[in-house]
Amino acid sequence: MNRIDYIENWKHRYYQDLTCNIMPFWLKYGVDTKNGGIYTCIDRKGNIIDSTKSVWFQGRFAFICSYAYNTIEKKEEWLNAAKSTIDFIEKHCFDSDGRMFFEVSAEGIPLRKRRYVFSETFAMIAFSEYSIASGNRSYALKALELFKKTLSWIHSETLTPKYTSHFQAKSHSLTMILINTASRIREAISHPLLNEQIDRSIESISKDFMHPEFKALLETVGRNGEFIPSIIGRTINPGHCIETAWFILDEAKYRNHDAGLIQIGTTLLNWSWEWGWDKKYGGISNFRDCMDLPVQDYAHDMKFWWPQTETIIASLYAYQVTHEEKYLEMHKQISDYTYSHFPDKEYGEWYGYLHYDGTISQTAKGNLFKGPFHIPRMMIKGYLLCNEILSNNKEINL
Repeated sequence: MNRIDYIENWKHRYYQDLTCNIMPFWLKYGVDTKNGGIYTCIDRKGNIIDSTKSVWFQGRFAFICSYAYNTIEKKEEWLNAAKSTIDFIEKHCFDSDGRMFFEVSAEGIPLRKRRYVFSETFAMIAFSEYSIASGNRSYALKALELFKKTLSWIHSETLTPKYTSHFQAKSHSLTMILINTASRIREAISHPLLNEQIDRSIESISKDFMHPEFKALLETVGRNGEFIPSIIGRTINPGHCIETAWFILDEAKYRNHDAGLIQIGTTLLNWSWEWGWDKKYGGISNFRDCMDLPVQDYAHDMKFWWPQTETIIASLYAYQVTHEEKYLEMHKQISDYTYSHFPDKEYGEWYGYLHYDGTISQTAKGNLFKGPFHIPRMMIKGYLLCNEILSNNKEINL
């Protein structure tokens, strides 16, 4: 493999796919020009199949538009879409208690609220990124204030428990998302609480969720990191683990290529690749059992879009910080699979759901969980990482 040509090719492909395919698709079919915000329940051709709006995706889309504006190109349509979506968030997506809804109607009427704080985390990164794009510091302050409130809800245990008091456990999902949330806010505004939370999350991941006896990061563990001998306690989510790996590798770069964090991040990637990569059909599967027992989730062997995009990002990060060619080979494997199965060459954008053998499960381009986030984030990150690698000759290992 000619590494320079390979990386150069992907750099241009990420830029082209982002600017000529993914962003135009959602700006054309998803943006609500009447009420503001974004629709994500879109069929293959771009028709709206449900006008219900995912509050997650209001924040995610505003973040992507702002992030693309800040790092790829100063397109006014991206900035305007971000502002329209943020206005919709502020007007319609917060409840009177400061918490956020999970689903609202096209007009912004509240439909559903959940115990999770993921709507809040996506709003935070939207506010902070838009603050950078617009130059308006007030949005960074809003992001920081919401971050503080969210931590207070978590630490005071005021959120509705998932289980009764007879089952004491903690989840990897919340721990890992706070790393990325804090790091994105930190780009817009400085506060010691952000670094403190990143430190807490990484410590918990390495001490509680990473279990060397299984060479796996577990999704659910006891309050002190103890292994729970049940289906839920044995569950591995390779895509989540790989996403966590690149969050930590990103933090390692921020801290002057911190060797300890690089070790944690690459170990996570190596373990999770072994658990997730389907050696027969290719692609990253959804769930595994750390003792190779039957997995409960009925979609356990399906290939969803987002674990593939997280693996593309993580493999580039790992190559950049280690210069080990095996990660470039990993990037090639996952990219070959992803780009040969997910993009819709006729109508644009990507399919989201494949059967275990790579055949298409359903053709919708979006729903309450899939939309303009993981794919454009991968393309933005991919473009930036390739550009950084190319700018540093020692990383190409000439």
